Amino acid sequence: MGFAADIIIIVVAALFGAVIAQKLKQPLVLGYILAGIIVGPHTLGVRITDIHEIELLAEIGVALLLFALGLEFSMSELKPVRKIALIGTPIQLLVTILIGYAIGKYLGWSTAESIWFGNIISISSTMVTMKILMGRGLIGTLSSRVMIGMLIVQDLAVIPMMIILPQISNPEAGLILLGTAVVKSAVFLTIMILLGTKLLPRLLAYIADWNSRELFILSITAIGLGIGYATYKAGLSFAFGAFVAGMVLSESDYGHQALNDIVPLRDIFGLLFFTTVGMLLDPGFLFDNWQLVLMLVLIIGVTKGILFWGISIIFKYKNIVPLAVGLGLFQVGEFSFVLARIGLAAEAISQYMYSLILSVSVISMIATPFVSALTAPLYKLKKRFFKHEALITENIPHDGLDNHVIIAGGGQVGKYIGNILKEICVPFVVAEMNHQRMVECRTQGYPVIFGDMSQSITAEAAGIGSAKLLLVTTPSIVESQSIIKNANRLNPKLHIVARAKSEDQMQDLYEDDVYMVVFPEMETGLEYARQALLHLEVPITAIQEYSDNIRRSHYAPVYDTNKDYQNLALLNNVKELLEISWVEILTRSSLLGKSIKGSAIRSKTGVTVVGIIRKGEFISNPGLDTVFSKGDIIAVVGNPHDRIEFKKLAGLPEDRCL
Repeated sequence: MGFAADIIIIVVAALFGAVIAQKLKQPLVLGYILAGIIVGPHTLGVRITDIHEIELLAEIGVALLLFALGLEFSMSELKPVRKIALIGTPIQLLVTILIGYAIGKYLGWSTAESIWFGNIISISSTMVTMKILMGRGLIGTLSSRVMIGMLIVQDLAVIPMMIILPQISNPEAGLILLGTAVVKSAVFLTIMILLGTKLLPRLLAYIADWNSRELFILSITAIGLGIGYATYKAGLSFAFGAFVAGMVLSESDYGHQALNDIVPLRDIFGLLFFTTVGMLLDPGFLFDNWQLVLMLVLIIGVTKGILFWGISIIFKYKNIVPLAVGLGLFQVGEFSFVLARIGLAAEAISQYMYSLILSVSVISMIATPFVSALTAPLYKLKKRFFKHEALITENIPHDGLDNHVIIAGGGQVGKYIGNILKEICVPFVVAEMNHQRMVECRTQGYPVIFGDMSQSITAEAAGIGSAKLLLVTTPSIVESQSIIKNANRLNPKLHIVARAKSEDQMQDLYEDDVYMVVFPEMETGLEYARQALLHLEVPITAIQEYSDNIRRSHYAPVYDTNKDYQNLALLNNVKELLEISWVEILTRSSLLGKSIKGSAIRSKTGVTVVGIIRKGEFISNPGLDTVFSKGDIIAVVGNPHDRIEFKKLAGLPEDRCL
């Protein structure tokens, strides 16, 4: 079968590699690379017959990878961390390039090779980092936002690297060819922005009107690869054109649908790319040069980690953030493979250097999950020796805090809780370790402390010894458990409410003596189910009974022991069962000309009339002598059965819902 057999072997091997990676809780990318090593030319067993053909398909994977990156690109994601992302990341790239250049010169490489090496090692891994953050439930934390913001800028920096580096490597190019490449890129971007923003959305709108998903997928794939090929023919990077096409489409009404449809195709071709990387990784080379490879991994990892840590501190991020960023972004990433392949194709770097870069990249990516897992224990160790961090407090009452609520986290959930507590005059204080959020809370007039609630100095400043309740709103289970353990140590009698993303996390938090664990995903699911059942006209009593049983099973620890919680649930049931309904009195109604008392509404239907809208005016609690007129809109309270009976008296059709 030749080439077709090669594809089958790769896909099957990638499946086994991905399953192994998933079992070990590692990114699937590492499984693909492992599969490539196994079926590559440097190992025994099943082998690929034509690696060159697979490499050509892998080039499509690179283009689709950048096309999808362009579709995902959004400046809104950079806003919360825009300073460190847009200023700190270029600093990190420049310093890392200089470090890589110095390493290359020390190893005796040429100036061009040293520049290539510096650029290649400056990029961290978006795929590996995102997989780790999602797997550990850390998406949404401040440290994750900083990392994602910096990774986005790094990925964008790959584009000019693809354009500039091949020109630098050409000894005859000089400034003229380099300037020509920059001018071509500027012209291409201008054309794409001016024409693409108007022509491509119209084209997609025309195709979308046919309601053919197959044709739509074909169209966006053709746009991404076609524009990439056009840039290639113009003397620029194939992948660069695909990225710009994605970026232009992301601003259209069809950007999200295009991304959803292109992702499976991107993943399949991306599989070929990473498997190809594994094929090119030579275990024999790694064995012969293990000392140099290990030395480079350590030097690059330590210097990049310290650099990310230092930049985070310079941009005034404190507590766990600098440590998390340094330990999370130290590796050499997947786009480094892309740059290395371009360098090899342009004969700018040698096969030896290419093999060395592959070895360093793969090992650093494999080490990332284990190194990043050290963040929490190292942070605890740091707090043990450096406990005194500066605190900023705002709007704290002059007479101090007592019998109050502490909100650990001033994000959306924390601010929502603060609004309610402020409205009903319940004393509270917010502890927030993100300076921007702290400023937002201060602007809202909340009592706020700029600090980490997992530290004793912050907890004591928040009055944890005299607090009545602690609400931990952070979505990170690691941060939550750190805060909870510190609170239990300082005030063992304090009731704590936390949030969880899974039932396993919920169980872990209850084992930490949390008073109550809120499960947002369950509450969202229940509300979706409730709305669906209401739409299907399922009796409210059945819906409420089902909801109560679900909540009782999840919130059993507090539901069974707290009478107030049971009463609150009961009141909520009563509210649902005794909804206010508005019913218009029609011409055929038997109520016309009769009073409330004379029509015996209460005895006939069971509902109570609580209001009437008549000629644009609202009559509250109408008297028993009030006479019904045509066009009156009556507000009644009662259970579903009672309201159906009143509907009949009002002259409404039998099948009309109240």
